Amino acid sequence: MKAVAVEQGLGNVKRYLEAQGCPVVDLENAAESTPAGASVMVVTGGDNNLMGMQDIVADVPIVSAEGLSPEQVYQRVKGYLQ
Repeated sequence: MKAVAVEQGLGNVKRYLEAQGCPVVDLENAAESTPAGASVMVVTGGDNNLMGMQDIVADVPIVSAEGLSPEQVYQRVKGYLQ
């Protein structure tokens, strides 16, 4: 299963995804590669310019965790991992 890249500040989401058996990488560490083989990225939704970059080259879906429980985030992520 491919990894899920999770933005810093979403520790509860990261722990929940790991408990569900999802391999998780830190988005900040994954940004240097093409998010480290991640097939989906989870962001806080708190900022519009992800990682402060003008151009982000990542052909993976992005799930905003804003206003969602860890369970709801997992349901959205799971749809991309299947």
